[in-house]
Amino acid sequence: MARYSLSDFDAVLAVGRFGSFRAAALNLGMSTSALSSAIAKLEAQLGVRLFNRTTRSVSLTEAGRRFVDELGPAVRDIGKALDAVRSQQTTPSGTLRINTFATAGRDVLEPLVLEFLCRYPGVRIDLVTEGNLVDIVERGFDFGIRSKNLVPSDMIAIPLTPPRRYAVVGSPSYFECNPPPRVPADLLRHSCIRTRLPNGAIFRWRFEAGGEPVQFDVDGPITLDEASLARMAALQSIGVGFFMETDVREDIAAGRLVRVLEDWTPPLSPLCLYYPSRRNPPAAFRLFVDLARELSRLG
Repeated sequence: MARYSLSDFDAVLAVGRFGSFRAAALNLGMSTSALSSAIAKLEAQLGVRLFNRTTRSVSLTEAGRRFVDELGPAVRDIGKALDAVRSQQTTPSGTLRINTFATAGRDVLEPLVLEFLCRYPGVRIDLVTEGNLVDIVERGFDFGIRSKNLVPSDMIAIPLTPPRRYAVVGSPSYFECNPPPRVPADLLRHSCIRTRLPNGAIFRWRFEAGGEPVQFDVDGPITLDEASLARMAALQSIGVGFFMETDVREDIAAGRLVRVLEDWTPPLSPLCLYYPSRRNPPAAFRLFVDLARELSRLG
């Protein structure tokens, strides 16, 4: 009689969810070739093809779709049973998967993630940063970290930071040659460092006037898709940049960058850790939530 493992079932569900062996392998923490071999072995044992494969795409067969539909709830039930057992452990262990975006990752890495690892060295953290908002349950994450206004209504949310702000900055040498803008419309006469969003669109700089939001599609010599690169460009006097305040706070304090239009950048929603309600979560999960609540009280 053929023997099946839970990891084989996880592999099928991951490929079915992502529609890609490469993305599923990254999610599972294994090589693409190992994942492909595991799927092929399972198909051979079952005597049926679960996926149609081409050089460009992967899709479920009819049999594969039925297998996934019936397998998914069973695997979730097994996961709940394992969580119930692990919740009884006294020493936290295992891996916690967290989804966030790059700026938030920088803001919470030291006070939350690294602090947790120092307290509980038996736990591993898999922190994924991406610009797009994802379904953390569907993608297999334990937690998400996003702005409060982006947290799904059915999730439990814990504020991690005070309200945040944007900051418009340029180098002292840049402003020696270019009069600092006094109102956002003045930016149309400046060289600006543009930012490309994950969906390919250009980020429009956001301000507020008299309680009403105002957005500007600025122009400039360079377009980047990562805040650390944009900061380098601003420090080199390429132009004016638009950042989360936390990304350039030290540069402003040290005089390497000069802040302008501060009255036009109102407070934004705080960052929140969020997660679905879970019965009998593992010890590592519970302790991470406890640390997040501790950080929230300090904030």
